[in-house]
Amino acid sequence: MGHLSTHVLDTANGCPAAGMQVSLQRLEPGGAVTLRAVALDADGRAGGPLLDAGSMAVGRYRLIFEVAPYFRARGVALPDPPFIDVVQLDFGIADAQGHYHVPLLCSPWSYSTYRGS
Repeated sequence: MGHLSTHVLDTANGCPAAGMQVSLQRLEPGGAVTLRAVALDADGRAGGPLLDAGSMAVGRYRLIFEVAPYFRARGVALPDPPFIDVVQLDFGIADAQGHYHVPLLCSPWSYSTYRGS
């Protein structure tokens, strides 16, 4: 059965991004609709799927990762404005039965993502 998950790794400190705030939105013709907002657990995960099999639907989605607030909470001195503040990742789900895993690797100065397994 399909589901959507995420995992965030703090590459500056070499650890999971525990406590980072992440929001999931569905992109509708009338605008974005927030489906979930979570604080990541000690492993840098949402504590379960962001969308489970019953909620998966074909469409366009957005993950919003609160990167600068996370690093500030860790005591990192960031410029104002920070180089990377919020990472907004728009992606599509073409197969509601598929597994979509969207990891984020981030530091205050860079990030990367991919469709994981």
